[in-house]
Amino acid sequence: MENHLHFCTGGNRAPEGFSLEVPARKTQYRVHILALGDVGSTLATGLRLLGGDVISTLGICDVREGVPQRWEFELNQISAPGGRFPQVEIVDTDHILDCDVFLFCASRFVPDTAVKTGDVRMAQYELNRPLVAGYGRMAREKGFRGMFCVVSDPVDHLCRAALLESNRNEAGELDCRGLSAGQVRGFGLGVMNARAMYYARRDPRFASYLTEGRAFGPHGEGLIIANSIRRYDDALSRELTELTKNANLEMRGLGYKPYVAPALSSGALSLLACLRGEWQYSSVYLDGVFFGVRNRLTEAGCEVEEAAVPKELEERIRETVAMLRESATFS
Repeated sequence: MENHLHFCTGGNRAPEGFSLEVPARKTQYRVHILALGDVGSTLATGLRLLGGDVISTLGICDVREGVPQRWEFELNQISAPGGRFPQVEIVDTDHILDCDVFLFCASRFVPDTAVKTGDVRMAQYELNRPLVAGYGRMAREKGFRGMFCVVSDPVDHLCRAALLESNRNEAGELDCRGLSAGQVRGFGLGVMNARAMYYARRDPRFASYLTEGRAFGPHGEGLIIANSIRRYDDALSRELTELTKNANLEMRGLGYKPYVAPALSSGALSLLACLRGEWQYSSVYLDGVFFGVRNRLTEAGCEVEEAAVPKELEERIRETVAMLRESATFS
């Protein structure tokens, strides 16, 4: 028995009082990046290399002395005859939201204890939530009408925090006068799709993912990798999900921080596809939660793929949505 994805999640509906209105499509966007750590600087490099057709200027911001100056110097020297490369400019925090697309890449240091126990993303949430909440409030104060994009982990949780905090008044009550639900978007699922493809190329048992597979849900716990939406195999899909979900821990086991693939697959490539109106993976607001799914921006708004899914996969999606709704981090 098959169902459609939008029935599984409850549909693309905004919460009471909120709007799903998305910013108007443009041919060229002014993009600003907050924080030029490993992820932010790699993301900026990808956008400079590949974004000349849709990005007019790339604003970079970092509070550390000398860091934005270094990257303005480096990035503007990436060039080739006949190429189209967006101009890179330094912006300060007071003007970080003077743009069409804001990329939140800020992140605090994760304790070694969290890395060793594997609870990295939730440790990141406790540290990064106050940061994204502050910029959510700034978006409210400035009447920001562009795209508010979260790249920092945990993507889906921080999207929710940004949306809620931007809509709280001084009394702490929700008044729906900040960001619309349609303005906030999380970029974390792209690398999960890319990691699933990596394992699918290495093991012929998963080969169907390359042409028929899909990724759903959050970047981390609750992730769903379906080996195929036409010939779904629950056992294979769950095995591939675990490999994909733990790929970051495998990289950390080698002694390295996993940031290059996330910055490019979830960040630069997915954002550019989004701005071009192409299908890509990102987290959008679906009936009360930020949920990663294949989608695209159109003149009419955000179009979520209405993929037909078998009953077993539908049940997995429902379980993840229920988990997200019940999570204390969404209070």
